[in-house]
Amino acid sequence: MKTSHIALLVGLALGAVLAFGTFSQFFLVLVFGAIGYAVGLTLEGRIEVRGLTDRWRK
Repeated sequence: MKTSHIALLVGLALGAVLAFGTFSQFFLVLVFGAIGYAVGLTLEGRIEVRGLTDRWRK
């Protein structure tokens, strides 16, 4: 299993723990899942954080 998949599952689990209930809380779970997936992609080297921050500085 890829690191990004594991990070996605961790993000979803954390989101579910933090927001167990209504639709707005379900949306929060999706946000945490997306954050976890992005962190996993970063750890795999498929997203370069430095490249993103350099764009914002210009």
